[in-house]
Order: sequence, then C-alpha cells, then structure tokens
Amino acid sequence: MTTDVNKIKEMAGKIALIRKEVLELKAMSGGNQSVDKNVDRILSSIKMLEINITDAAEIL
Repeated sequence: MTTDVNKIKEMAGKIALIRKEVLELKAMSGGNQSVDKNVDRILSSIKMLEINITDAAEIL
C-alpha cells in the first residue's frame, strides 16, 4: 500500500509541474488565440487529473 501512496504523491507533484509549465506557455503566447485556447483545453484536462489524483494525495 505504501508504494501506491508514494506513486500517487509522485503523480500529484508531476501534475503540479505540468500545470506550472502550461501556465508559463500561456504567458509566453502573447495573446495568440490558438495557443491560449489549446492551453485552456490542457488546463481542463489537468483539472480532471487534480480532482482524481491530487485530491486523493491530500487525503492519503
């Protein structure tokens, strides 16, 4: 069980890193609509990962 907990916490950290990188990409876009729209879609997917993984990691 500890392995599962460690993996979940590791995944939560990677998800946070992905969010940070994606937000940096959006800041770099300079308002480019195609980049901003795709970043928004990526952020929606990241949010689902956070709900599934990051929230679980906080409970464990």
